[in-house]
Amino acid sequence: MKEEALKSTLERIGIKLTDLRKQKGYSSHEDFAYDYEIPRVQYWRIEKGKTNLTIKSLCRLLTIHKLTVEEFFCALHKESKK
Repeated sequence: MKEEALKSTLERIGIKLTDLRKQKGYSSHEDFAYDYEIPRVQYWRIEKGKTNLTIKSLCRLLTIHKLTVEEFFCALHKESKK
């Protein structure tokens, strides 16, 4: 995967995670990170697509949102088609 495509994918994942956080009622990434014991800076970097997100970290976040990996990426794919 080219660097530009990887950057774009990480940004799209971050946007989706931001939307999920807001749907949970959190306007602040800091409050969300604090409540779920995630380092605030790390979570901010994930939402902004500024870090190479691991599968383990993604699975932890998806568990918080009660989503499977399949559900998350299917939704992400559908949104990219809009």
